[in-house]
Amino acid sequence: MSAGSPFGAWLESDPEVARLIGEEYERQVTTIQLIASENFTSPAVLAATGSVLTNKYSEGYPGARYYGGNRVIDEVEDLARDRAKSLFGAEHANVQPHSGANANLAAYQALLEPGDTVLAMRLDHGGHLTHGSPASITSKIWRFVDYGVTPASDDPDVPGEVIDFDQVRDRAKSEQPKLIVAGSTAYSRTIDAEPFRQIADEVGALLMFDAAHPAGLIAGGAHPNPVEIADVVTFTTHKTLRGPRGGAIVCKAEYAKKIDSAIFPGLQGGPLEHVIAAKAIAFEEAARPEFRAYAASVVANAKAFATALQVEGFRLVSGGTDNHLVLVDLRPFDAKLTGKVAQEVLDRNGITCNRNTIPDDPRSPFVTSGLRLGTAAETTAGMREGEMATIAQLIGRTLRHRDDAKALSAVSEEVAELCAAFPPYPGLVGST
Repeated sequence: MSAGSPFGAWLESDPEVARLIGEEYERQVTTIQLIASENFTSPAVLAATGSVLTNKYSEGYPGARYYGGNRVIDEVEDLARDRAKSLFGAEHANVQPHSGANANLAAYQALLEPGDTVLAMRLDHGGHLTHGSPASITSKIWRFVDYGVTPASDDPDVPGEVIDFDQVRDRAKSEQPKLIVAGSTAYSRTIDAEPFRQIADEVGALLMFDAAHPAGLIAGGAHPNPVEIADVVTFTTHKTLRGPRGGAIVCKAEYAKKIDSAIFPGLQGGPLEHVIAAKAIAFEEAARPEFRAYAASVVANAKAFATALQVEGFRLVSGGTDNHLVLVDLRPFDAKLTGKVAQEVLDRNGITCNRNTIPDDPRSPFVTSGLRLGTAAETTAGMREGEMATIAQLIGRTLRHRDDAKALSAVSEEVAELCAAFPPYPGLVGST
């Protein structure tokens, strides 16, 4: 936010919060953002998220609210729903989920009875907490069984660490799930919905596609669209879609009423209409030709990044990437280096990422043997393949010389110079 913006003036009444917002702004624009589930929204999305729409309570849906005064709000939500349907080619859209986890929970509630069996991806092979983690409420209500990826392979003609569809089929036949979930949180290859659809039909299961990560790539034509294939597609709006933090669901018309009822009154009360307005903006932005170019650049950057990381001596899970993220196995680079230590060292020197388990990781999820790196945010900032190669070199140097203060100081200076050349908000000066 610029010093002269209305928000700056309004925040003068609370200098502590103003200071913290300013510090976070400075962190974001002076460090390299490589968390695969983050992005830089447009100023329009920021403005809508901070708008007076946050004042309105609007339980229910357009035309069927429990409070008065929702004439304008109904138009906002209808606009968001219509834009979501148009963007993904869907028959129905619900834009009220507060998060991707809420969207997934609502889909389960709509499609399943308590105790039903769900087949989803193993967490340590790339699945999400809501795909059956013992720590998630999902596993306390439904019975989750899992599938994983193929073993790592040294044969270039035999892809390793990719979804094992033979295992998916075998598990589906033996466990007879009511629902099969496609999608992941840490998988660097394209996920094709068609093989899942075939298996689901073979066993009489429904198919849900969790598109939290590739939603923006789907909208931009850089990933196949699962909407016509799956019964229900859930996604987040803040990752590759580059919108506000939140979730959404698109589905076939026959599931519309169940999905809507699962969100409200099933799981949530009043929707966040300021965020829904921001979602509407993000959907419109994602429908523009320039967003298709952006999505293509995200993937091209990830591929260039992957190649450069391999040059630095890192092993990549599945050997590379087809999407916006790269999953790094640190052990061949340095057998003693954990994901936890790598994340902390990189963070201290201006490179933000997250530790992540790799398939069959011998270390705990709190320590890990891997890193998850994404290109969506810095692609938004304008970086391209050359900068990705530079970042890979900076990562290699940081981790190789993690105990050398002089070497780390040089890295931090180079990070600052790179970030200064690619500001995500070039029109914003200052922080509050």
